[in-house]
Amino acid sequence: MNVLIVYAHPEPKSMNAALFQTAIQALTAAGHQVKTSNLYGMQFNPVSDRYNFTSVHNAAFFKQQLEETHATAVNGFAPHIDTEQEKVEWCDLMIWQFPLWWFSLPGILKGWVDRVFAMGRTYRHGHIYETGVFRGKKALLSLTTGGPESNYVKGGFNGDLSGILRPIHRGILEFTGFTVLAPQVVYGPARLSDEERANELAVWTTRLQGIFEEAPFTVGAY
Repeated sequence: MNVLIVYAHPEPKSMNAALFQTAIQALTAAGHQVKTSNLYGMQFNPVSDRYNFTSVHNAAFFKQQLEETHATAVNGFAPHIDTEQEKVEWCDLMIWQFPLWWFSLPGILKGWVDRVFAMGRTYRHGHIYETGVFRGKKALLSLTTGGPESNYVKGGFNGDLSGILRPIHRGILEFTGFTVLAPQVVYGPARLSDEERANELAVWTTRLQGIFEEAPFTVGAY
């Protein structure tokens, strides 16, 4: 199977980096084809504007969705954006590896979504949610948090993690047709011992060995 891993962390010695490398190794060893987008390593520009395109629909007024639809029709995406779109179209499973920042995605990863998930190409009228362009593909969020697990439950300090992730799971992934798998979460890695961090990587490896047999994750009531 084909797997795309989109990685968003600036520190190569971080737990996120270890999870990223572990995923590459585990999936490759299991016989899968793996492509990656190391956003900080690529120096990916998260700002979405006319530089997304080589085509122009309306030079006098910029409306991104209209420019995206036009670019889809005339093959007018900038080469580096087209490359990222092709990776998403190629994969059977997409994994995002990132730290939870301000209850959401790091800016560089959100900007990747803003620029790559283009109207016309990744979603369009009549092709969202259950009829989405990426129907049949799976997606998984692998992330770290700053606090312990007890902070991310109903009634906890930060509230239920599933609620925090719902705008990503439902509003981005399910919206474009992906089947969402349960998130892989390492809580408070900065407070873990070396042994505990090694155990988290071992758990991740074991999970990835059977990842394509997993049942979908229930995002929640809509």
